[in-house]
Amino acid sequence: MSENNYQPPKVWTWDKSGGGAFANINRPISGATHDKELPVGKHPLQLYSLGTPNGQKVTIMLEELLAKGVKEAEYDAWLIRIGEGDQFSSGFVDVNPNSKIPALRDHSTTPPTRVFESGAILLYLAEKFGHFLPKDPAGRTETLNWLFWLQGSAPFLGGGFGHFYNYAPVKIEYAINRFTMEAKRQLDVLDKQLAKHKFVAGDEYTIADMAIWPWYGNVVLGSVYNAAEFLEASGYQNVVRWAKEVAGRPAVKRGRMVNRTFGEPGEQLHERHDASDFDTNTEDKRNG
Repeated sequence: MSENNYQPPKVWTWDKSGGGAFANINRPISGATHDKELPVGKHPLQLYSLGTPNGQKVTIMLEELLAKGVKEAEYDAWLIRIGEGDQFSSGFVDVNPNSKIPALRDHSTTPPTRVFESGAILLYLAEKFGHFLPKDPAGRTETLNWLFWLQGSAPFLGGGFGHFYNYAPVKIEYAINRFTMEAKRQLDVLDKQLAKHKFVAGDEYTIADMAIWPWYGNVVLGSVYNAAEFLEASGYQNVVRWAKEVAGRPAVKRGRMVNRTFGEPGEQLHERHDASDFDTNTEDKRNG
């Protein structure tokens, strides 16, 4: 159907056979589809996630905290297979009524504290443990500026550009062009900021970097959407410089592996319950 002939229906209804990636979870209703409790491991912090860019934000943060010697940041990371609808279990909905990964439950409080939305989890952990969020008002505010910039911008990159360019079963020229221009504009915003600073919010590595890198860092390094050349990502030299530096951090390398179910087998750790899991990353470990 050409764009000129398209007429919206009087009422949009759910077409379960709509096709395309994620069509089976693109539903217009919220809430649980089945009863299933979430597992609980040995650590106070229980993470339920998948190694997508949003999931990587939190596992990178937790691994960075552990690298700083914050033993209380030890965690269990349970795999949520969103393609199979794990996020619609009664247990997951209880932690995140929005049925999106990642979701965190902190059992160090009574009752346990639920935290959902990746940006909220980063902020919660930064305030709980006192790292990666500047304490001076100006630095804190600038970090939060960029954290919220990411939360507002990433849907245009992922659900917009990434979906229509990489996942959509029908390539719609208008949609791809529209979101490509927005993705390039966002990369330009980021590149100009990083021309003046080592890290996104200044010269200090913060939760802003941990939030932004899994999306924009992965894009310019060619790790998602196979679109780096298409976006002329190499032209954003400051973003590329920053992306490579962050990618080289040992905690980032570990965080990217957790709950990952794609890519090279050696880069996947389906579930993480102890730091030693990285050293024994066998097929059994990858399969949880």
